[in-house]
Amino acid sequence: MPKNNYKHKNTKKATMHLKMLLAVAIAALVAASAQEEPACESSCGNVSIAFPFGSGNGCYYSRSFLVTCDRSSREPTLIFGQRRNTGNVVISDMSIEKGEVEIMLSVARDCYNSSGRVSRNRPSLRSGNFQISARNKLVAIGCDTYAQLRVRSGNDSHGTGCISTCDRNSPFINGSCSGVGCCEVAVPEGMKSYDRSSTILGSFNNHENITDFNPCSYAFFVEEGKFNFSTTNLVDFGSVREMPMLLDWGIGNLTCDKAKDTNNFLCKGTSKCDQDYGGPGYRCRCLEGYEGNPYVADGCKNINECERGSDDCEHECADTAGNYTCTCPKGYSGDGRKNGSGCTADQSAIIKIVVSTLASAVFLLITVTWLYLVLKRRKLMMLREKFFEQNGGIMLQQRISGDGGSHDQARVFTIEELKRATNNYDESRIIGKGGYGTVYKGVLSDNRVVAIKKSKLGDQTQAQIEQFINEVVILSQINHRNVVKLIGCCLETEIPLLVYEFIPNGTLSDHIHNKVKSLSITWDIRLRIATETAEALSYLHSAASVPIIHRDVKPMNILLDENYVAKVADFGASKLIPIDQIELATIVQGTLGYLDPEYLQTNQLTDKSDVYSFGVVLVELLTGKKALSFDRPEAERNLAMYFLYSLKEGRLFQVLDECLQLNDVPSEINQVSRLAQRCLRVKGDERPTMKEVAIELQGISASMIQNHPWVQSSSNEDEGDYLLKELTNDYECTNGGNVSSSTFDSMSKHTMLGIASGR
Repeated sequence: MPKNNYKHKNTKKATMHLKMLLAVAIAALVAASAQEEPACESSCGNVSIAFPFGSGNGCYYSRSFLVTCDRSSREPTLIFGQRRNTGNVVISDMSIEKGEVEIMLSVARDCYNSSGRVSRNRPSLRSGNFQISARNKLVAIGCDTYAQLRVRSGNDSHGTGCISTCDRNSPFINGSCSGVGCCEVAVPEGMKSYDRSSTILGSFNNHENITDFNPCSYAFFVEEGKFNFSTTNLVDFGSVREMPMLLDWGIGNLTCDKAKDTNNFLCKGTSKCDQDYGGPGYRCRCLEGYEGNPYVADGCKNINECERGSDDCEHECADTAGNYTCTCPKGYSGDGRKNGSGCTADQSAIIKIVVSTLASAVFLLITVTWLYLVLKRRKLMMLREKFFEQNGGIMLQQRISGDGGSHDQARVFTIEELKRATNNYDESRIIGKGGYGTVYKGVLSDNRVVAIKKSKLGDQTQAQIEQFINEVVILSQINHRNVVKLIGCCLETEIPLLVYEFIPNGTLSDHIHNKVKSLSITWDIRLRIATETAEALSYLHSAASVPIIHRDVKPMNILLDENYVAKVADFGASKLIPIDQIELATIVQGTLGYLDPEYLQTNQLTDKSDVYSFGVVLVELLTGKKALSFDRPEAERNLAMYFLYSLKEGRLFQVLDECLQLNDVPSEINQVSRLAQRCLRVKGDERPTMKEVAIELQGISASMIQNHPWVQSSSNEDEGDYLLKELTNDYECTNGGNVSSSTFDSMSKHTMLGIASGR
């Protein structure tokens, strides 16, 4: 063979050998890389797995930290060792930071019946390099039980234990292992394992006489705080097989000082050896400012205190490796920490800052105050103008100017005038409260005493505003001695204020339902009040320029002056009836006990609705009782119905006011009673008109004057004897009369129906 061919073949073989060597080297590197970074399980069920623990080759530090995830059952279970058998223990939790493992350990039991011991279980534990944590307790349950624990340390041994006794009548305490049904004792330090010779569980008398409710003794190790005794444990604890306990662990058998010189020392980089741990072995922990797994290279990561908000900087925070720094703003110095020197202003800058701050503050205060007052005044003026227009002020001014501004026209008050008149609506000026609002006593600039009605808030439509202005104009023109005079109104508030003449003697309700005041309201005064009220309502129905239905006639709305002259008041619910209409469909409004039943059913408001309400007022004047009272028997709660029934049964005398001191029923009372009966008819067409009622009451009053007791007595007895007799009768009414004390305030306790007019 030629020499050149031989060289060529050798060169080709050398190239092939080199390629094969490179392939083997690459495969070896890949295998080595795979061994250096094995695929390790990070969790099993609810338990996280972290180095030095692991379940595969290269995943754990030593065989003491080998764990296996058993997935043969429904729930994955983490155990020590390679497979699940009697030598392995279930791990329920582990803490890398604390160096603890929580395991589930079997409960020891010793059970009896009347023939003797029937079952016994004495578990054991070999923890290897781990030791039983002193944070565990040895607990025993039973009524005839003792538990002992023997601990060996080298050639020495020591022990501990507890006794639990009880019977059916023992003072058991749930949550307490005090020796009655349950006892506990601390686990000694340094205990690594125990077996059947280490723990002794027994019974003093084999549970004799108590096997029917407590046939067994139980003992177990349990993590402190994980078990609370209950009296039911004495009979049903047999279903509990395992309890959680803690094991302490460390790395190897060397201390920190000795282990750091070895090649496999784990506390490196940003972790350090824990000098506070007393062994066996050593523990690692992350440096301050770091967190994570200290047993893994670069396992401890920097904590960003600034992002977490765990810093104590006064101003700005800047994160650093394992720590953070605080900075101060310009013109300040210090460490910037709340718990340190903080940020202190430079002395040279303090004076400048103080002077400039004070000057700026004074200027700003003056400017803001001036602007606030100007804006507030402007806002107030705009708000008043808005309310004035919203409440129909322009419309009212046009109506007043259109009528020539006569003397009887309503006056438009400003809000300042009424504030001065009522001392800014002081509570001491309140003279009445009702379903429609509050009434204040006021004194105008011309020293006139007035009553100012402040209505409650309510939504108002344009139609309601127009009707309100119309009512103000018409009511201000009403000039009747028995109707409260409307002087004017204020439209600069959200809800208009009405100003009436002031009537000083209160309401008719105050006088007829008050024991003391009712003595002054004799029958002739009551009849006169009824006549005057009827005349006022008759005027409103038939003599006013536009007929007015009051719609809330009741004693609370009839005021009395110092001479007991009646004044019809409170037109908040009133309605103007167009001349070409005899009835008006409205939302039912009024006071229960006085409401016309026909109006209540049909919503058709007529002048006969006021007639019905007036009939109830007549009955109150006759009986002295409230129109509606739930303090009376059920048959007597509605006064009108009870009065009509009594009149029909001929028992009128029994329902008359006892303070009238009547021995029989005078003819004029009979006449008024029959008139009230006609007013209270269910059908409005069958009731008389208010004009007819007023004429009939005038006739009764005229005939009564001729039969007045003073006139009759002047021929038979002198004036002194008669007055003495009257005073005696008054005294008997006050002290011997059975005057009902049950009241039902029509303004505060009656159910008020929906407000149609919004005032």
